[in-house]
Amino acid sequence: MSITRQDVSPSSYLVLVLVLEPSWNYIWTARTCRGDFWAYNLLPGKGKHLSQLLKNPTFQYVKDPDAIVSAGNKFKLGFFSPVNSTNRYVGIWFSSVTAITPVWVANRNKPLNDSSGVMTISGDGNLVVLNGQKETLWSSNVSKGVGNSSAWLMDDGNLVLREIGSGNSLWQSFQEPSDTVITNMRLTANARTGEKTLLSSWRSPSDPSIGTFTVGINPVRIPHCFIWNHSHPIYRSGPWNGQEWVNVWRFPNDECDDYGKCGSFGICNAKNSPICSCMKGFEPKDADEWNSRNWTSGCVMRRPMQCERIQSGGEAGKEDGFLKLRTVKVPDFADRSLAVSEQTCRENCMNNCSCIAYAYYTGIRCMLWWENLTDIRKYPRGGADLYVRLAYSELDNRTTSMMVSIGSTVVVGAILSALCVYRFCIWRRIANYRERKKRSMKISLDESMMQDGLNQAKLPLLSLPELVAATNNFDIANKLGQGGFGPVYKGRLADGQEIAVKRLSRASGQGLEEFMNEVVVISKLQHRNFCDTPWKQLLDWNKRFDIVDGICRGLLYLHRDSRLKIIHRDLKASNILLDENLNPKISDFGMARIFGGNEDQANTRRGRFSEKSDVFSFGVLLLEIASGRKNTSFYDSEQVSSLIGFAWKSWNEGNIGAIVDPVISNPSFEVEVFRCIHIGLLCVQELARDRPTISTVISMLNSEIVDLPAPKQSAFAERLGYFDKESSEQNKQRCSINNVSITALEAR
Repeated sequence: MSITRQDVSPSSYLVLVLVLEPSWNYIWTARTCRGDFWAYNLLPGKGKHLSQLLKNPTFQYVKDPDAIVSAGNKFKLGFFSPVNSTNRYVGIWFSSVTAITPVWVANRNKPLNDSSGVMTISGDGNLVVLNGQKETLWSSNVSKGVGNSSAWLMDDGNLVLREIGSGNSLWQSFQEPSDTVITNMRLTANARTGEKTLLSSWRSPSDPSIGTFTVGINPVRIPHCFIWNHSHPIYRSGPWNGQEWVNVWRFPNDECDDYGKCGSFGICNAKNSPICSCMKGFEPKDADEWNSRNWTSGCVMRRPMQCERIQSGGEAGKEDGFLKLRTVKVPDFADRSLAVSEQTCRENCMNNCSCIAYAYYTGIRCMLWWENLTDIRKYPRGGADLYVRLAYSELDNRTTSMMVSIGSTVVVGAILSALCVYRFCIWRRIANYRERKKRSMKISLDESMMQDGLNQAKLPLLSLPELVAATNNFDIANKLGQGGFGPVYKGRLADGQEIAVKRLSRASGQGLEEFMNEVVVISKLQHRNFCDTPWKQLLDWNKRFDIVDGICRGLLYLHRDSRLKIIHRDLKASNILLDENLNPKISDFGMARIFGGNEDQANTRRGRFSEKSDVFSFGVLLLEIASGRKNTSFYDSEQVSSLIGFAWKSWNEGNIGAIVDPVISNPSFEVEVFRCIHIGLLCVQELARDRPTISTVISMLNSEIVDLPAPKQSAFAERLGYFDKESSEQNKQRCSINNVSITALEAR
């Protein structure tokens, strides 16, 4: 990862880039806290090698323009000149990259003016860079004089000074990085001493001297990754939760990345105009500045909280409450609490008048704030939920809500009582009718609709010969099932339209009226989300993705965040309820199972199940939402029997676009839709151990896991054709493995 920054104007930006050789595999990770010491590492995918640079300090040296190569030929150490510059520097760079791109520079602030430079080991055992006049331009500055040392260029790019004999490391370049993070390098911070390892920018592409920008970890309280302009912070990453990390990032993405853009108690939302607003219960500290789009003065609380009124001798009033801010970057200056649950965290904040806000974030747990809330931004998804303390009067009026609730209850109760009396009277009047005809339909047609029902329903009329031809004379091979009135056949009209034909049976207990009633009722049915093409579709891709994200987070709560693990076992579209804002809710827990302790799977008469069972069902849902088709909407077309089979077949053929619902087929959403289909196929893999956990699925959906693995064979993806059946039956004819005995299977 390298930092580049041209110190030209305040609008210049920093870029952090992960520098990788093509054959290497490195990922960002972070070590857990040891006491007050924190470190963020790059972990390598290959081992490291050593090569000794200088065995004899009296006779061995590196002179311009010579260079030393590491044992594995990964890195070089030597002299170079930046672009558009004649100055000479000692640096380390990738040996396989044609253009010299230094990852470390020794004499950053004191360049050589000519090619007389030498890097060697001085008499006191330090690595030094000397000019032609033997003046020291750079030194490793080991305080303990050794006098007998050697330098090594390791195959991960680290230059190490070791004591000869003991082999102890005296100094290494990884402890004094320039502007680049490479393999095995650690950005460290010590909360006790305040010492930290920093990356510092170049002044310009032709001047590697130390610039004004630095990157490192702030060791105070909960660690954050900061970018500083001199000592002023201009970016903060937010606390690391121990679960997620960003591979490559660029700053700034938008104005909300500027540190403290909206001041204290202000929220920045890049999608709003203006981008800054005060939290509920707060108002701008300086209205004129806010109107001129200068938000740095922040916001102030409109009404004092209860505990503040008590401390000042005023009336106690009603207890304070908390305002919930969803999916935000939490403020700076958080303190970590030992609370082990969100409820305990809330109580700890409520019981301390100095506590302004709290948040409970997976991986970090309880965070408390005691001072002004600074550097908050709203995320479209992800982030954490922040609870800000407010006076009771600033929250929703609970008294009014209570009165409305009581009044509504009384009115609803009276209406229900009247309906019960009315229904009882109706029941008495039609009791005799139900005795004579127990199976009558609840919906009846009046006499006029019975006479011309088909005309009123505006249905096309088909003659019996047309139906006979369409169903091949009601061939048994075309029979789909048996209804209450008779059999159902599939057929195909002359124009290619597929139809289902319900034939009234003489043995049916239903009559012509019920049959006609069903025809008309079906013709009148229409899905609540159906709309004509000119009116567009109600569920665009953004809304579908929000529904998917909501379902996924609901499963995460059942599997991980609930006190007892719950496996739903019946996750399907009909069990997902949408409220008026189309927010999803998981329902119908009739088949759910509760797990306690260390249980993670169980056996039933229907087979073994675990949380991976719910992951499979979620994968089916994801494919249905992306394709706009039900999993069971496939019959005999193209040798696939389900949506899973169709998706797997299209994936293997490289035709992912065939899966996508035409309604949401849009180039701007194509990458995200294809990614969701990829995740869906990972969830429906045949072997449960290959399927991701629901927490991993969330990371995949939010693009926190960039490189997705290729899906393996999906369950129920292949079906047996006619020739496969013959081959299977032939293979099953011999049931003996010893050629002596044979077992015959008989049905019972």
